[in-house]
Order: sequence, then structure tokens, then C-alpha cells
Amino acid sequence: MIDPNLFQLICFYAFGVVTVGAALAVITLKNSVHAVLALVLTFFSTACIWLLAEAEFLAIALIVVYVGAVMVLFLFVVMMLDIKQEQVREGFIRYLPVGIVVALVMLVEMLALIGVRAMQAIPMGANPAAAAGMSNTAWLGTALYTQYLLPFEIAALILTVGVVAAVALTLRQRADRRHESASQQVRVNARDRVRIVKMAAEQPARTTAQPQQPGDQEAKP
Repeated sequence: MIDPNLFQLICFYAFGVVTVGAALAVITLKNSVHAVLALVLTFFSTACIWLLAEAEFLAIALIVVYVGAVMVLFLFVVMMLDIKQEQVREGFIRYLPVGIVVALVMLVEMLALIGVRAMQAIPMGANPAAAAGMSNTAWLGTALYTQYLLPFEIAALILTVGVVAAVALTLRQRADRRHESASQQVRVNARDRVRIVKMAAEQPARTTAQPQQPGDQEAKP
């Protein structure tokens, strides 16, 4: 029999290797569709790691929200838009040194943070969900809608205001684009837009150069 702790450790390293490899593929693949699919694999592998850490809610939320909704939307947008890859990559080499410097600074900061936590040897607290005898999802839902209900509602209100503001900024009138007002279209009157003119029917006079058709005979008195 395999030790459960050893098996969990092997799964953690396997999921970690897949996550890192898929994340590198996202930024190295030239095809945008392949990069999006690699990002989906990155999210799924990260969700597996969170399941090993007994964070079931975060794992399911990552799969449902990001893999099931956001990444599918990105994939449709990338496939529908005719993106010129040559124009997108223009200027990348010019900003490459700045990007390398920023990446190195971030790496040094993360290593320093890991080193400080290792030197302090801060003990990890007990899992509150396990201490309460509940699953991670049930404990998080109970704490979110009881103890942290007001911050949760404030965050929801801020997100709603952001969505409304984004729609308002998108629908602003621009001088270089045509703008249609739904209220003006509803208030329009057909008499102001359509005018019916009654005219007498007239037969055009025949010219002398025009040949006479076989069935076209002049009426005799």
C-alpha cells in the first residue's frame, strides 16, 4: 500500500510541474488559440493543487468562473477577431529590457519574503473548517454570510457600480460614430417621416425612331 501522504506529495509535484509548464506555454506559444488552451490547463492544474490543500471552494470557483466562463469568452473573441500577430509583436523587443528588470525585481522580492517567513518559522494555524467539523465550502459560506456580510455587500455594490460605469462610458456619444437614441425612435411619428404623394399616371410619348412592336397597334376610329 502506498502511503497517503507520499501519494499526495507526488500529486502535488505532478500538478505543479504541469502548472508551470502550461504557464510557460501561455507566454511562449505563437498561436493565440493554443495560448488560451494552455491557460485553461494552467487554471485546471491550479484548481487540483487547491483541492489538495483542502480549498474546495476556490478550486470549484476557479474552474466554473474562469475556465467555464472567462476563458471560453476569451477563446471565442480570439477566434472571431482577425488579429494581426506581426503588428501585436511590434515593439516587444524595445520593451524587453524593462520587462526583464521588473521580473527580476519581483523574483527577488518573492524570494526575500519566503526567506523572512522561513527564518521566523511562523507556525501555521489550524484549519478553521476542520476545527468546526465542516467542509471548506460550508465554512466559507457560513463565515461570508454571517461574520463578513457587510464587507461582502459593499464589494458587490462596488462591482455593480463598476459595471454600470463601464456601460455608461461605452455608450457615450462620439463625433466620429453614429449614435442612435432608443427614446427618440419610440417617439417618432410616421407622418413626420413618410409623405405619400398622389400623381396621375402618364404614358410617355413614343418617339419616331422607336420601332413599333408587333402587338402594339393604334386604335382606329
